[in-house]
Amino acid sequence: MALQVDRTPLDPIAVCAWPAGNSAAAAAALRPLLDEDAPGTGLEPDRLAEHLIALARRYGTEPFTPLESARRGLGLDRATFSRVLAVFYRTPALRTAVEQGPAGMYWTNTILPLERRGVLDAVVRGEPAFPYSVGLYPGPSCMFRCHFCVRVTGARYQQSALTDGNAMFASLIDRMPTDNPHALYLSGGLEPLTNPGTGDLVRRAAARGFKLSLYTNSFALTRQTLDRQPGLWDLYALRTSLYGLSEDDYVATTTKKGAFQRVKDNLTRFQALRREREAPVRLGLNYIILPGRAGRLIGLADYIADLNDAAPDRPVDFLTLREDYSGRPDGKLAPEERGELEHGLAAFEERIRTRAPSLHIDYGYALQSLRLGVDAELPRIRPETMRPTAHPQVAVQVDLLGDVYLYREAGFPGLQGAERYVAGRLTTGTGLEEVVRRFVTEGRQVAPRPGEEYFLDGFDQTVTARLNQLEADIADGWAEQRGFLR
Repeated sequence: MALQVDRTPLDPIAVCAWPAGNSAAAAAALRPLLDEDAPGTGLEPDRLAEHLIALARRYGTEPFTPLESARRGLGLDRATFSRVLAVFYRTPALRTAVEQGPAGMYWTNTILPLERRGVLDAVVRGEPAFPYSVGLYPGPSCMFRCHFCVRVTGARYQQSALTDGNAMFASLIDRMPTDNPHALYLSGGLEPLTNPGTGDLVRRAAARGFKLSLYTNSFALTRQTLDRQPGLWDLYALRTSLYGLSEDDYVATTTKKGAFQRVKDNLTRFQALRREREAPVRLGLNYIILPGRAGRLIGLADYIADLNDAAPDRPVDFLTLREDYSGRPDGKLAPEERGELEHGLAAFEERIRTRAPSLHIDYGYALQSLRLGVDAELPRIRPETMRPTAHPQVAVQVDLLGDVYLYREAGFPGLQGAERYVAGRLTTGTGLEEVVRRFVTEGRQVAPRPGEEYFLDGFDQTVTARLNQLEADIADGWAEQRGFLR
């Protein structure tokens, strides 16, 4: 099952980047494959094997390392290093070792999909391209006031904005290229289900072949909402963010009394209706492990099992599990927190194996590293490492007014400084392609200010770190090999 981490596979090359991986054994296993390659590098086969395994370990744990730093670490001259890289690229087992390393999810979930689409190259070259990912933020309001949310208290969009806003979203959907079915998603900002037209937008997009995911708190996922918005059944996935596992948790986090039971009742009913309708929409949960709450993960497993009881043949499909690193120096866990989290995850996985064995779990960048025994260091983008040109070719977010935001956490009404990160506004005569084209070709830039790094979520931070790495490689003369894996 996907939850189990096999720490003792037979292939030493495949696990050479793991903490328990044996570099010497991996090099010995690789050595017989290098007889034809070694002469061209000027290195003895044994030495070449050692360098290749060292590279796999480095990039399997530190994916944003500039090539020049890796070269200096190996102590190679530029010509020899270039030849070693060429051998690495010709050896599929080494690429697999990087992708399966502790930092592998950076590669497989984010970096390599973006590389395959060519959008990172477009950013580096300063060329316009239609965004790889477009977030629609249709919610005019939210019923929660979460302590971690950057939303300005009381800020909302006027109800009068709904008609024009939904027409703008419909036009955007109609003009979207259809070569990437997962290009669109619905989120916020504010709660998407507070917009009575969200279901119509979903149906419109699904009719064009888009597989939309809706991110919601599910407070408004009532039978009445589903009846009024039947288009919601055309979703590819419904992702519910859970804000606790008890009434007290929900009140402490959202300030909304009665929300815990209402959300659970809504999800239970959705499970039953999904089975009854034989609807293909996937149901998933998003859960953040807050400091001091790792021991409560057993309760999360039981919560999921309870939902499964409502439709045993249509269990919850997936869980996105994250750990809150905010407020910790350099994003690192203290030893006692690390031990608590490891213990909590182990107990959680054991309970899931018993009560919800079909559940797919996405642990994200940090927790996946932790499960493999590595203290993850998430990218820590600061104002000085933010990119004034951002990356609209990769992702943008569009709010109810048609404002196109450069970062995911900037799309909140009334948020101080967020207006500086609006690339343009969609109108009846100006589409998204035109907004991005103008922003890029006119060379527009936003000079970052202290605190504005919090407009970047984990995805934006990863993309920024990758782009900074690519540009460092190009500046150092490694344009052809930039980014190591592509």
